[in-house]
Amino acid sequence: MVYEERNLWSSLIVSVVAMTVYVLVVLAQAGGGPLTEVDWVPIMLWTIGGSIVGAIVISIVWGILAGMRDPDGVGASDQRDRDIAHMGGRVGQAFLVIAGLGVIVLCAFEADWFWIANTMFFGFAVSTIVGGIASVIAYRRGLV
Repeated sequence: MVYEERNLWSSLIVSVVAMTVYVLVVLAQAGGGPLTEVDWVPIMLWTIGGSIVGAIVISIVWGILAGMRDPDGVGASDQRDRDIAHMGGRVGQAFLVIAGLGVIVLCAFEADWFWIANTMFFGFAVSTIVGGIASVIAYRRGLV
């Protein structure tokens, strides 16, 4: 597995785990009450920070382990990796645009800040996850 693909998998794993934890913590904080009453800002910020740190740590540890097995190819990247990253970014960006449009609609209807922020937050997450899945598929099946 090449360097770029390892980083991609690290990001995917952390994103899925972080979003699951975020949803569970917000639901627990709501305790059956309205979600808009939850103090979501610190939870969201901790999730974002934890995701960044987690992805970096997993990527570094995985890179060290891969470097022990194949010291010559641990950081190698080629045109195919760049093409796959570009394609995955385009796929993910489409979902980010959809989330942005959703935010505009929520603002137009003067929705609670909870819904506006979480729409954008989940838009970023879905963008990362879907773009990552598209890239993994491209690594496995190739770009056609």
